Amino acid sequence: MSDVAQKTMITSYDIDRIRADFPILSREVHGKPLAFLDSAASAQKPRQVIDAVSTVYETEYANVHRGAYQLSERATNAYEGARDKVQAFINAQSRSEIIFTRNATEAINLVATSYGRRELKAGDEIIITEMEHHSNIVPWQMLRDEKDLVLSIAPITDDGELRVDVFEELLTPRTKLVAAPHISNVLGTIVPVKKIVDLAHTVGAKVLIDGCQAVMHEKVDMQELDCDFYAFSGHKLYGPSGIGVLYGKEALLDAMPPYMGGGDMINTVTFEKSEWAALPAKFEAGTPAIGEAIGLGAAIDYISSIGLDAIADHERDLLNYATQELASIDGLKIIGTAPNKASVISMTLDCAHPHDMATILDHSGVAIRAGHHCAQPLMDRLGLAATARASFGLYNKREDADQLVEALGAVQEIFG
Repeated sequence: MSDVAQKTMITSYDIDRIRADFPILSREVHGKPLAFLDSAASAQKPRQVIDAVSTVYETEYANVHRGAYQLSERATNAYEGARDKVQAFINAQSRSEIIFTRNATEAINLVATSYGRRELKAGDEIIITEMEHHSNIVPWQMLRDEKDLVLSIAPITDDGELRVDVFEELLTPRTKLVAAPHISNVLGTIVPVKKIVDLAHTVGAKVLIDGCQAVMHEKVDMQELDCDFYAFSGHKLYGPSGIGVLYGKEALLDAMPPYMGGGDMINTVTFEKSEWAALPAKFEAGTPAIGEAIGLGAAIDYISSIGLDAIADHERDLLNYATQELASIDGLKIIGTAPNKASVISMTLDCAHPHDMATILDHSGVAIRAGHHCAQPLMDRLGLAATARASFGLYNKREDADQLVEALGAVQEIFG
C-alpha cells in the first residue's frame, strides 16, 4: 500500500464516531479522562454488543436446542447464527468446525485432553515456543507428564522474533503436535504462523495456534493458514467474557472423544452406554453461554462494519507514533522490537518497578498492565521479573499515547 493510500485510509478512520460507541471511554479516573491501554488483557465493549446481550436477557432468553416454543426457537437461531458469524469471520470450511468454549484456555485444554490423550503416546514430541502464554504451556506440560512425552521449546531472538531455523531443526518424525502463538501477548511479535504450519505438516505434526491476540488486529483465514486447531477468546475481540472459540478441522474433531459429558452432547443414553451427538454439539455439554455467544456475534458484526484492514492501519499508526514518542523518555526500554509487530508495547523504566509505573499511571487516568503477563518463562528468557505493557485497540487515539508519555514523566519525577 502506498504512503498516500495509507494516509487516506487513516484520515478516513472516524475515531470520534468509534469512541462514541464505547460508553466506558467517556468516564474519568481520578479526575482525568480514561486512556484505556490494556486491550490485550481484555477489550472494552461497544454499545452494540452491550445492547445485544441485554436484549437477550430482557426479551429473548430461553434455553437452546431444547424447546418447541417460540422463545427457545428464537434463542437457538440466534445462538447458532453466532456460530455462522464466527465461521465466516475466520473462513472455516464448515460450521461444524466451530466449537464454543468458555475461553481460549478451555479450547486449548480441550485439544490437549481429547486429541492429545487419544493420539499421542510415550516418546512423542510436542513443540511450543519461548513466547507462550501459560495457557499454551501448562496443558502440554500436564499431557507430557501423563503420557511420558517430550516437550521441546523453540527459542526467540533478543528482539523477540521466533528462531524459525531452530524450530525447523527441532522437527522430527516423532513430532506429533506444535502449539504456537499467532501474536505474542507480551512482545507484540507477529509470528510467521503459516511458515510454522507448513514446516510442521512436512513431518505429519498437527498444529494448534493461539489466536487470542490476533483476531482483533488482522484477518485470519483458516483455509489459507491450514492449521489444524485455532483458539481465541471473545472478550479480547470486543465481545463478552465467558465465551471462546475452538476451530478444528472437521475430520480431527469428528475422531476425537468428547471433552465433557452431559446434556446436549449425546444422541442416546442408556445405563450401559451413550452415543455422542454430531459436531459441534459433541463438544458443548450442558447449557451454553447463550447471551455471550450472541454478544460475540454482535462483536464480529461491529468489527466487520469498520473493517479489519482499516483497523490494522489505524493501530499500526498508533504503534508507530507511540513507539516514537516513548523513545524520547530517558531510561525507558521497549521490550520486543521485532519489525513485524501488533499494537502492543512492553517497557521498563530504569527508575521504577513496572507495578509502581502502573499505579502512578492510573492516577493520571492511564490504564496499563504490569507484571509477567501470564508468561513467566518468557520473562525468564528476557531476564526480567515484569514489564509494563500498553496495548492499543481500535478505539484508541494518539492523545492516549500522549497521555501515557506525560504520565511516565510523572513517574520519573517521583522516582528519578
